[in-house]
Amino acid sequence: MFRWLRKKTSLFTTQQVPVDAILEAMGGDLAIVLTGGGARAAYQVGVLRALARRLPDARFPIITGVSAGAINASFLAAHPGTMEEAMEDLKDLWLGLDIDKVFCVETWDLVKNGLRWLLRLGTGGNRLAPKVRGLVDTKPLQDLLTERLTDPHQPGNRAVPGIAHNIAQGRLKAIALTTINYGTGQTLTWFEGADIATWERPDRRSSKVRLTIDHILASAALPLIFPAVHLEGAWHGDGGIRLAAPLSPAVHLGANRILVISTRYRGTVEETARSDIEHYPPPAQILGKLLNSVFLDLVDQDVARLERINHLIEKIPEDKRGGFRPIETLVLRPSENLGALAAQYEVKLPWAFRFLTRGLGTRETKSPDFLAMLMFAPDYLRHLIEIGERDAEARMDELVALVQG
Repeated sequence: MFRWLRKKTSLFTTQQVPVDAILEAMGGDLAIVLTGGGARAAYQVGVLRALARRLPDARFPIITGVSAGAINASFLAAHPGTMEEAMEDLKDLWLGLDIDKVFCVETWDLVKNGLRWLLRLGTGGNRLAPKVRGLVDTKPLQDLLTERLTDPHQPGNRAVPGIAHNIAQGRLKAIALTTINYGTGQTLTWFEGADIATWERPDRRSSKVRLTIDHILASAALPLIFPAVHLEGAWHGDGGIRLAAPLSPAVHLGANRILVISTRYRGTVEETARSDIEHYPPPAQILGKLLNSVFLDLVDQDVARLERINHLIEKIPEDKRGGFRPIETLVLRPSENLGALAAQYEVKLPWAFRFLTRGLGTRETKSPDFLAMLMFAPDYLRHLIEIGERDAEARMDELVALVQG
């Protein structure tokens, strides 16, 4: 059934935490929350690989992912082996990546998409103007995920059977991936498993489904850069957009311990006060700050809000909490600036794509975070995995304590 059984290296196939979400959450499971960050998500593999070496049979009953983290979350949830085996396979996948295995980088493809943007702008949105569905074509990523996560004996079936298998075996309680509905602006969390009622708020809701390749692609569809994905009659994109409560899906699914792996480097006071540019900010600098604010900043705010709620709950006598409980959270983040690191590997990108990103000003900033999101270069990805492993080893006692409860 699973392609992992046939070939080891082939992988089958937060601004606020709302109080009502905390109060509704029941159960007592360990969850992992994998955030976005494009290519920087390789860092998550390093963290988990180090943890797996210490606890090879560890498992996360609840797995949630958004943006690039949705890819890692899906592979982890679908793998039939131990966590150690899963992380070795996922490491091999990332180290086998190159930018042309994620999206098309042929010169003509980039020129063609660029011309479409220009024609649309130049014609004032005339109905005869070509439709624009992202700056790049992500068919290579779609093909890769289809090859590694779907059943080869059921061509055309885009479901990820490994997830259902692990749920049936009791190895997984639930996995949740988040997207945004571009038509309504509503955040939608798609989850599989867990006999839990769906939740709904004015700006976000959930849906219990059989997860497919399309859900993964939609969650990872960087706005404007990657094309949106059609799901249940609507166009969906990167779930990090407007995701005010990144921890909320894990809480709703019953977690009482949460490991969060962020890809955002938190500098010192001196570092954050130091400018990355010398002149007027180029588009790449602005895009990098915008994308960081969308995908990564809210995690820190979400964790801070959860800690305050925990403090309030702990002041209430246990027999008067009405079943409510504090939720333990551990956040791991890079000890090095992954954006600044990306600049060292920029020369390894294909010429046409390098020409495009330089035109946006990636060489005019000391920390091209925008470039880091698209830096699918094997040497850069290997470096990120190594950083993740070192960071996890440095906090291994905390990690083990959280996982073992």
